[in-house]
Amino acid sequence: MTVSLCVIAYNEENSLPHLFSNVLEQTYPHEKMEIVLIDSSSTDKTKQVMLRFQQDYKEQFRSILVLDNQGKILPCGWNVALEHFTSDVILRIDAHATIEKNFVQKNMEDIEAGEDVVGGYRPNVIEGEGAFPRLLLLAESSMFGSSIASYRRNAKKTYTNSLFHAAYRRSVFAKVGGYNENLARTEDNEMHYRMRQAGYRLCFDPEIISYQQTRPTLKRMLKQKYANGYWIGLTVGICPQCLSLFHFVPFVFVLGILFTSIFALFHMPFLAILMWGAYGLAAFFMSLLSVLPEKKHILQILLPFLFLLLHVSYGVGTFVGLLRMPFFRRTHRTCERVKEVKERLKEDKHEY
Repeated sequence: MTVSLCVIAYNEENSLPHLFSNVLEQTYPHEKMEIVLIDSSSTDKTKQVMLRFQQDYKEQFRSILVLDNQGKILPCGWNVALEHFTSDVILRIDAHATIEKNFVQKNMEDIEAGEDVVGGYRPNVIEGEGAFPRLLLLAESSMFGSSIASYRRNAKKTYTNSLFHAAYRRSVFAKVGGYNENLARTEDNEMHYRMRQAGYRLCFDPEIISYQQTRPTLKRMLKQKYANGYWIGLTVGICPQCLSLFHFVPFVFVLGILFTSIFALFHMPFLAILMWGAYGLAAFFMSLLSVLPEKKHILQILLPFLFLLLHVSYGVGTFVGLLRMPFFRRTHRTCERVKEVKERLKEDKHEY
């Protein structure tokens, strides 16, 4: 079977050479691999790096495509890939990811065994060896600081609701259509929901390993969490079914802070004491679990406070998103590109 490895990038000139070296080391036969590189109107030399890779290694692979994503955001880029890839399978990789040498091979083994959608374990890594970057990595790797998504910590093969860096048979998108370009951050949630509704099962295989870069500064991490929460709020108006209750835990926490603070102002502090006591115990316990296997450093005492900042950032983002959701929904309820990509894939001559 042939596979198209797809990378969408915006201002990733420094990250792409590392990823390209990983691609060149893949154990899956290169003559069966198509590389699809999509530039999202970068302002640096991202596209030049892509074109250089295409020129230097076009004879090694089935083909190397360099395409443009005029819409800039990820779902627009994925739709460009879906309209141009020519293989049996499309495999998505983030531009700042790291993949094992057998990454493509392991994905394809599961596909060839009969799976339609497959993905694997995705540990977090971070640039820099200092104590504070390591602290940020601990927060992002913890279930308390990030999420309970299976691609972060499942230990055995199973079926799940979501995947990261996943591989999909071509026929899956021919049935469910393209990505919803109205959703800049939650496009995977909505797409995987449509796939499950269409009867597809999402296979998680822990032997498939790729690594995702954690945001290297606190400011960038908080900005990411806020944006993630914000798009959860907006997505409520488009596809609430694709979200789980866990997505709203930080939002409920922020509401708890607000309402218990109001009660405390009216001389009823019991609820505030109860809430902060429970949260403090949970943050302390989860911090302890995170640092136990680590080399100890004084900065680790800040981990509970870092958890708090991440939760509040995400929760405030969801709060703002929910406030803006009714207005967003009026003009973004449907996306014609979903059907256009579906028709494009149905019209091609590919054998499924």
